[in-house]
Amino acid sequence: QVQLVESGGGLVQAGGSLRLSCAASGGIFAINRWGWYRQVPGKQRELVATITTGGTTNYADSVKGRFTISRDSAKNTVYLQMNSLKPEDSAVYYCNGLIISSNYWGQGTQVTVSS
Repeated sequence: QVQLVESGGGLVQAGGSLRLSCAASGGIFAINRWGWYRQVPGKQRELVATITTGGTTNYADSVKGRFTISRDSAKNTVYLQMNSLKPEDSAVYYCNGLIISSNYWGQGTQVTVSS
């Protein structure tokens, strides 16, 4: 069973940076795509960035040029480097692992950006 644990969230001022980490365990060899999603109360969870096992990345338009997703296979960890943060980036950020059509989620980490 895949387990994902996020860390690195917190409170930061607008313009600042944070790096989120997602530590994975259990059957991760089967994951073909990793991702970060975010959700604010009353809204649907939205895609932030994804990275395939081949290294192909994809970003939401709202974060392009500011966020970078990366993966350290040796550490079984996926990162989301977030720069030039804006108040509208405030959300709970979730790590995602996709195995064929099954999604696995972490518990989420809160990111709050103050203006």
